[in-house]
Amino acid sequence: MEAARAAQPRWAGLSGLERGKYLFRVARLIQERARELAVVESMDGGKPVRESRDVDVPLAAAHFFHYAGWADKLSYGVGGREVAPLGVAAQIVPWNFPLLMAAWKLAPALACGNTAVLKPAETTPLTALLLAEICQEAELPEGVVSIIPGDGSTGATLVREPDIDKVAFTGSTSVGKDIQAALAGRGVSLTLELGGKSANVVFEDAALDQAVEGIVNGIFFNQGHVCCAGSRLLIQESVADVVVGKLWERMGRLRVGDPLDKNTDVGAINSREQLERIEELVDAGEGEGAQRRTVACELPDRGFWYAPTIFTEVAPAHRIAVEEIFGPVVSVLTFRTQAEAIDKANNSAYGLAAGIWTDKGAKAFEVASALQAGVVWQNTYNHFDPSAAFGGYKESGFGREGGPAGLRPYLRIA
Repeated sequence: MEAARAAQPRWAGLSGLERGKYLFRVARLIQERARELAVVESMDGGKPVRESRDVDVPLAAAHFFHYAGWADKLSYGVGGREVAPLGVAAQIVPWNFPLLMAAWKLAPALACGNTAVLKPAETTPLTALLLAEICQEAELPEGVVSIIPGDGSTGATLVREPDIDKVAFTGSTSVGKDIQAALAGRGVSLTLELGGKSANVVFEDAALDQAVEGIVNGIFFNQGHVCCAGSRLLIQESVADVVVGKLWERMGRLRVGDPLDKNTDVGAINSREQLERIEELVDAGEGEGAQRRTVACELPDRGFWYAPTIFTEVAPAHRIAVEEIFGPVVSVLTFRTQAEAIDKANNSAYGLAAGIWTDKGAKAFEVASALQAGVVWQNTYNHFDPSAAFGGYKESGFGREGGPAGLRPYLRIA
């Protein structure tokens, strides 16, 4: 923390153009070491290497490229007003997207002239440490970026440090609430990106085969270890049986296994603790009367695994429809009318993301404007871009990351 505070005036004193050059170097080095980063990310967290290679690593580089371009244009991102960096940012990232979340946090903070102290999750620190190597290779000045591995107590200590100006946290809602309480009254800027129980809404006029592919991507991407996973599947009654049938058939073709096999679709569960959480909620779903179907497949002997699972006959009050499972489990609810779909989608303590599947543009815009979600996708799901803002409402947190909106949490705006 002392190193970050000492380095911050010099870093902020560089022109935006010079800071952008450093970020550009980091982005290029991520690209150059893409294969290494993808393999380490999958070994560390259990996600399929195909996803690490095609999603996580390219998006991490893209975020550094994007904010390298913003570094000398900060006032344009806030309507032409005068801006200044906040100072030292404490950042905590989760275990589901270690490298990508580090890029989401570091790139805008550095572009705005802040220094950063980042703590990766205790179970997935490796790519963050490789990113620290990359920052050294890019010759970032000493103290501009510090990576501190550790468990939850390390993060608790970090956010309670007296000499910080900003905290950015991605993780569980319970920890987010603890951080907010710890910072109350201190005048420290705070961004929280927390849990979700996102609704994926399929209308009868949707292209159903396309929707099924989107449903699969929405819930089984990264084993369901995604805060915005489409874990509540809302289907219009008239096509519910058809969609569930197509989805079950498609789930049967998913390959579960070795994350380093490029043909794997669903990798390993991150930890024993997370697997037990998934199993607890699945048991609760069966106990409350929902109908469970789990894909019959051979699972590896070593590690933690859970086969793709679908629940039907789910009531809105069931735990599997309310609580974040954070695994490859989708809960199906049905609706009859557009108004009922909106009511059921909004019937959640969370408000991070949602998906809409319909061929009617007017309907999509009308429903999207009524949904209480920070991000709404139409006829796609889990589609991310560094130029687009991401963040939630209600217990999914506040603040935005990505695009010009992602600059504001790291700036003092006159």
